[in-house]
Amino acid sequence: VQLQASGGGLVQAGGSLRLSCAASGRTFSGYSAMGWFRQAPGKERVFVASIRRSSGRLYYADSVKGRFTISRDNAKNTVYLQMNSLKPEDTAVYYCATQTAGAWDFGSGTQVTVSS
Repeated sequence: VQLQASGGGLVQAGGSLRLSCAASGRTFSGYSAMGWFRQAPGKERVFVASIRRSSGRLYYADSVKGRFTISRDNAKNTVYLQMNSLKPEDTAVYYCATQTAGAWDFGSGTQVTVSS
């Protein structure tokens, strides 16, 4: 399976971006959850948001609650991350991932840079 993230870019603080992640080689039905993680320069990769396949339940890191929204389109095998009110501290490489048996598998990342 391949996960291809896109939609990153350079945006001013307070702006918005929408990330997309398309899965190929396997449909969403094989996973328990889809999610987004990010890794800032010099830091570890951390959880941002996820959506459970069966229940559709959403989870968010405290740092993005109220600003980011995760959603999915099963027909397109795509998961999205709508990011509003962006802050410079949101600058990172964003990765989409799938969860199977409790473990996360990561795809390629997309750079998000927020200028102050």
